[in-house]
Order: sequence, then C-alpha cells, then structure tokens
Amino acid sequence: MTPAQILRQALADLPEGTSHGDADLSVANVYLPRSHLKAMDPDASVVVGMRGAGKTFWWQALQNSNVRLLVGKSELSRLTDATEVKVGFGVSAKPEDYPSKDVLANLLADNVNPRLVWRTVLARHLSPEVGPLRQLASWRERCEHARSQPEEIDILLRKRDVELDDHGTYLLILFDALDRCADGWRDMYRLIQGLMRLASDMRSYRRIRVKAFLRTDQVADPRIRDFPDASKILSSQAELNWPPNELYGLLWHLLANGPAGADMRSLLTNKKWDPLELQGQTVFAVPRQLVFTEQTQRDMFHNIAGPWMGRDPRRGFPYTWIPNHLADTEGKVSPRSFLAALKTAASDTDERHPEHEYALHFDSIKLGVQEASKIRVEEFREDYPWVHRVLTALEGMVVPCSFEEIEQRWQEQDVLPQLVGGDTARDAVKSTPRQIDRGAQGVRDDLEALSIFRRLLDDRVNIPDVFRVGYGLGRRGGVKPVRG
Repeated sequence: MTPAQILRQALADLPEGTSHGDADLSVANVYLPRSHLKAMDPDASVVVGMRGAGKTFWWQALQNSNVRLLVGKSELSRLTDATEVKVGFGVSAKPEDYPSKDVLANLLADNVNPRLVWRTVLARHLSPEVGPLRQLASWRERCEHARSQPEEIDILLRKRDVELDDHGTYLLILFDALDRCADGWRDMYRLIQGLMRLASDMRSYRRIRVKAFLRTDQVADPRIRDFPDASKILSSQAELNWPPNELYGLLWHLLANGPAGADMRSLLTNKKWDPLELQGQTVFAVPRQLVFTEQTQRDMFHNIAGPWMGRDPRRGFPYTWIPNHLADTEGKVSPRSFLAALKTAASDTDERHPEHEYALHFDSIKLGVQEASKIRVEEFREDYPWVHRVLTALEGMVVPCSFEEIEQRWQEQDVLPQLVGGDTARDAVKSTPRQIDRGAQGVRDDLEALSIFRRLLDDRVNIPDVFRVGYGLGRRGGVKPVRG
C-alpha cells in the first residue's frame, strides 16, 4: 500500500466521536486539550459545552482511574488517580445513586427543595453502609431524613472532608445530562439552580466538590443565577472549546494511538513521540509543534488532503475549509462532527478515487461535510425536536434572507401553533422553545442562543453550513444542501 492509502485506511477507521458511551474507555482515545485542563480541575464546579464538545465524555472519563492518572500527568493538574469520584446524576438510570426523572418530579410536586434533593444525593454517597441514608428505602424518605437532621448531615460532610484532606485528595460528585432531569423547563431550571446552590455550599469545604456538566443555553438562562453568590460559581465556569489547532491535535492523537499507530507516527512526523506508561497501557503524546505551530499543522494536513479544495487555490484550503464549514455561529466545531467528516471523506475517496495521490480527495471532503451536517441535524433532533420542526419548514430557502421571509414560511406551514398543544406542552423541554410565548421573535432568539441563527447587521438571518446543508437550505457558492 502507498502512504496515501495507509493514511486513508487509518482515517476511515477513526473512532466515532471521542468514545462517548464507551463503557470500557481506553486512554488511547483520550486527548486533553490544554483549555480542558481547567474543566478537569476539582474547583471548576461548572463545565460548559455545546452538544458534542465532550461533556458526557469527560463525565464518563473522570470515573476511570487510568484517565485521572493521565490527566494528573500534567504539571498544571491537581487531579490524581486517587481522586474519589461519585455520580450524582447521569445518562444511565442508577436509582441507588440518584433519583430518576420521575422520582424528581414527584419530589418537586411535594415541594421538596431542589437543593435538599441534591444535598441528600451527595450525603448518601458519603454515608457509611450502616448509616440511615443507606438503610432508608426511598428517596422521599432519604430527603425527609436529610431535612429533619441537618446537623447529622453537616457532621458527616465535615468528617469526610477532614479525612480527604488528611490524604491530600478530592472527592468529586459528577452531574451530567441535566436536560433529562425533568420534562418541563421550569422544573429543569429549578433543579439546576438547586445544584448550583449546593455547589456554592461545597466551596466552604476543602476537598468535597460538585462538578456539573451543562449546555451553553442552560448556563445562559437567568433562572439558575437567582440566588446569593451565584456569580462566584458561574464566573469560574470552564468551557469545553475546540479551536482548530486542538481539533487537529485530536486527529494526530487518534491516528498515532490507533490500530496503525506505529505507521501513523512514522508518516505524520519524524519528531519524537513520547510514550506514557499508564498501568499497562502505552499512550503516545502528540509533539507540541503538531498542536501549537499552525504552519506545521497546515503542512501536515495538506500532505493528507492536498493543498486546495479544488483544482486551484480559489476554492480554499482544506486545513481551514473543514473547520469553517463545520462551525456554528460562534465559530465552534464539535470534535464529533470533525471526525465524522474525515471518516466519510476517507471512505468515499477509497470508493470513488482509490488512486488519488492524497489520502483525501477534495470532493470527498465536501461529501464528508454533508454527512457531518446530517449527524449534527440528528443530534439536534434528539435534543431539541422543536428545532427540527422549525428548520425543516425552511427547506429550499436561500440564506442570508430576511426574517420576514422565514416568519412567512412558518405561518404558511402553521409551524408555531403545532409546537404548543396546551399548557403542559408549553413548558416541555423537548418539544417547545423556551420563549414560544413571544411568538416568532422568541423562537428566533432561541435559535440565536443555540448558535443556529446569526443576526446580520442589516437584520437578515444567516445559518452556518453545518446546519444549513443538513436542512436543505441553499447559499450561493456554498456546499450543496442535503436533499431529502
């Protein structure tokens, strides 16, 4: 096989996303951008990211002692493999560790304070096996015990904190998937605010910390900030950003530590790849120059994808073209979309351009962006079905366009009234925009908050390619939309 074909096969074999949902998480798939180090710090109580940025990945990875050991290798990290980690809420049902959505709904209906609910969850994790929080059968009983015996809980927390401090380690209680903690916007934000209150309380302890992984739109809502000292928690939030150089750093890491790792390390660069030995597993760290020197990165990727996105430079350059066409209105790209585009491009090149001199053909890269757009659309369909409804109605339109044209299309297809089917549906997290009561302008604001709509200076609406292509909208000179 030629070097191009070896690279092409390795690109086609890239893991999906960054191993989200993989119960046997391998440290070979763990790449730590420098900007994510803050998110791993025990004192970062709030970690914020867009869909696909890595919230659930890190929520899961931090439960793995090998990953904690890997992160702890950084001289800037206070995390170690000895750090204790418990789960306070997450994607999987674990009724012994935390209440389910339905149980939470019943507790809130009985006027149980949301902060008390999460305090009970935390205390149960710290409680000895013979303690009452371990012996009581239901979360209702446990919350009532915590409510009626606050001093007992205070003593428990302080005792465990002293023990942890004596050992020089931390205990983290991780919370993820909080969009699944309630069916309604009101209850969801009550529960998140209660969690933020608890996180604020934990600042008085030395070693016990809450770490909540939240979406950007959840953190932006003023309802979670309506309590004293909220700014102290939220102002120190850590963001899971993926600038282009870190996306390519992730690519080099996965190739260098993948099934064809030895070949990849040889083909990518002649620089030394330092091995890290982690409890029987070897991980090769990406040379700094491949992450922090843009020209080196650009040259490296153009050795893989060719210098241009067509027959000449007028079509753009692959190194910048791919991130630019996968970015939302904030310029943010999810690693899942990035890797999906490259995997598709490699497979298509192998099928349609097997003798191409580079690992990736420029036409296949364009197809990869189309596929990544479809994946992004499906993600939003899962998280926000209402987004899918309002954008599907715009198929065939060309952007930028006036908002009046969009509003007219929604009216013609009776879109907004269909989103509201009564008082219950009006509050539903999945099926309705937060600001549906404000009509079309409220929906526009919600789409802007999700980085789907961009408001131009002349008040027209633009939609970035990563959404535009998947929803079948056009743009002069842009990537062709996906047609249903």
